[in-house]
Amino acid sequence: MKELSQKEWKEQYENDNNSFLLDVRTDEEYEEKHIPNSTQLDIFQAQKFMDEINELDKSKNFYVYCRSGKRSAQACQILDQVGAANTYNLQGGITEWEGETNAN
Repeated sequence: MKELSQKEWKEQYENDNNSFLLDVRTDEEYEEKHIPNSTQLDIFQAQKFMDEINELDKSKNFYVYCRSGKRSAQACQILDQVGAANTYNLQGGITEWEGETNAN
């Protein structure tokens, strides 16, 4: 796992042709605001989270975020343990995100 600043994470994600954008917050948080094209898997739903993580293409570069960066750091560690090639945690989470967001 690499901890990336907001600027580094955004630039790297936007220039990565093998990226997978993962939001590990709750359904409610995701509906409130999320980064476009992200896939949401709630890390608090442990079994479902693990089942879904195991189905993902581990050769992808995972760009992971949450509200503040703590849950996403945990998710990056889990992804690393199940064989993900590269994981990148967004420092400060969506709270500090200055890029584009969507709300449902």
